[in-house]
Amino acid sequence: MALALGLALLTLGTAGVVASRAGGFALAAGDLAMLRFTVVQAAISALVSAGLAVPVARALARRRFAGREALVLLMGAPFLLPVLVAVLGLLAVFGRSGVINQGLEVLGLPVVSVYGLQGVVLAHVFLNLPLAVRMLLQGWQAIPAERFRLAQSLGLGPAGQFRHLELPMLRDVLPGVAGVVFLLCLTSFVVALTLGGGPAATTMELGIYQALRFEGDLGRASLLAALQFATCGVAVLMLARLTLRAGFGAGLDRRFLPPAVGGWRRILDGGVILLAAAFLLVPLGAVLLRGLPGLLDLPALIWMAAVRSVGVAMLSAVLAVSAGLVLAQAVAGNARFARIIELSVMLPMAASGLVLGTGLFVLVQPWVRPESLALPVTVLVNATLALPFVYRMILPQARGLQTDYGRLAQSLGLRGWGRLRWLTLPRLGRPLGFAAGIAAALSMGDLGVMVLFAGESGATLPVVMHRLMGAFRMDQAAAAALVLVGFSFALFWLSDLWGRHVAA
Repeated sequence: MALALGLALLTLGTAGVVASRAGGFALAAGDLAMLRFTVVQAAISALVSAGLAVPVARALARRRFAGREALVLLMGAPFLLPVLVAVLGLLAVFGRSGVINQGLEVLGLPVVSVYGLQGVVLAHVFLNLPLAVRMLLQGWQAIPAERFRLAQSLGLGPAGQFRHLELPMLRDVLPGVAGVVFLLCLTSFVVALTLGGGPAATTMELGIYQALRFEGDLGRASLLAALQFATCGVAVLMLARLTLRAGFGAGLDRRFLPPAVGGWRRILDGGVILLAAAFLLVPLGAVLLRGLPGLLDLPALIWMAAVRSVGVAMLSAVLAVSAGLVLAQAVAGNARFARIIELSVMLPMAASGLVLGTGLFVLVQPWVRPESLALPVTVLVNATLALPFVYRMILPQARGLQTDYGRLAQSLGLRGWGRLRWLTLPRLGRPLGFAAGIAAALSMGDLGVMVLFAGESGATLPVVMHRLMGAFRMDQAAAAALVLVGFSFALFWLSDLWGRHVAA
C-alpha cells in the first residue's frame, strides 16, 4: 500500500506542483491552438492506425505463409523501436531527399513535405500500426474455432461469417484499440519535436519543452503541463469505458483455423500483407543501409552516451519490475486496498514524461542545478511510465500463482526471500523477464525527460542522436541509430533470456 501511495504522490504531486506554478488558467489563443492540434493529430492517427489495422490483422489471421511468424513477431514489438530511429527511417524514405521525393522529382512532379500534421500522423501510424494489428489479431484468435465451424455447417460464406462473427468482435475490440493509440499519440513528444514545430503544428508536449528550454517561462510551462495532464486524464477515463469484453464464450482451446478463402480475396490479403510489411521494413532498411558505413567512425561521445543509456535502462527496468511485482502480488492476494492500488497504477497513463519532468524540474530548481539530477530523475520517470505496462503483463500470472499455490505456500510458512526464490521466480520468471525487456527498451529510447535536464555532458544516446539530426549530420545520426537499436534489442533479449532461465 505504501508503494501505491508513493506512486500516486509522485504522479498527482508533480501535477499539483505544475498546477500551483501555472499562475492562473487563462489560456492564450496559441495555447488553445496547441491543444486543438494535439487532440486532432492524436484522433487522426488513432483512426488511421485502427482502420488500416483491420485488413492487415484479418489477412494475417486467415493466411499461413513462410515468414508469417516473424512478421507477427514484428507486429508484437512496436515498443522496442526507439522513436528517433523510426523518425530517421521515415525521413530517409519520405524526407526532402528521401526515396519518394527523389522519384517524384525524376517524374517532374512536386515533392511532398513530411513535416507538419501529415508528418506527425505518418510517424504515429508507422509506430502504432504494428500495435493495433497485434491487438486486433488477438481479437480474431479469441473467436473460438468452433464458431467458424458452426458457421460453415450453416452454409455461411465469408460475408456472413464476417457479419455474425468478426464484426461483433470488432465492435468490442476496435474502440479500445483506437483509444490506446489515441492516448499514446496524445503524449507523444519526440515525433512532434522532429516532424512538427511551427505555430500550426505544435503539440502540448512540444509547447512545454519550448517554454522551459527556450523561453524560461515556468508559469506557462506549468500551465501547459496541467492542461496536458487533465486532457490525458479524460482520455484514460474514456479508454476504461471503451474496453469491453467479447461475448463469444469459451471454446475447446483448439487451434484457430479460419476458413480458407481463395480467388480475389486471397490476392487482396496478399497485397495487404505485402504493403504493410513494406511500410514497416523499408524505413528500417534505409536506416540500416545509411548507418552501417559510419559505425566504425563514431566519436567516443556516442559510446559514452550509449553506456549512460544502458545504465539508465537497466536501473529503470529493475525499478519498474520490482514495483510491478509487489503491486501485482498485492492485488492477486486480494489486498484490502486492491482497488486503490489498481487506480494508482493507472495514474501514470494520464501523465507524460514531460509533465512529470516539469513537476520535478520545478521542485528541484530552487535548490540544485537540474543537470546534476538528470540521470536519477530519468530513471525514476522512465520506471514510473513503464510501470502500467509491466503491471498488466505480470498481473494475470500473479493471480494464477496465488490461486494455485497461495494456500500451500502459506501452510509451509514460505515467505520473503524463500518464497521469491523457490516459488515466485520459477513461476513468474517468463513474464518478469519479458516485462523487464519492454521496460528497458522503453527507457533506452526515451528522449522526453533527458531533453529537459541534460546539459552538454551527461547526455544519453537519444539526446546525442537528436543533436546530430539537428546539425544535419544524418550519416552519423543513422549510425548512432543502429547502436541505439542494437542495445535496445540486446537488453530486451537478455532480459527475456534471464526470465526463461529462472523459470526453467
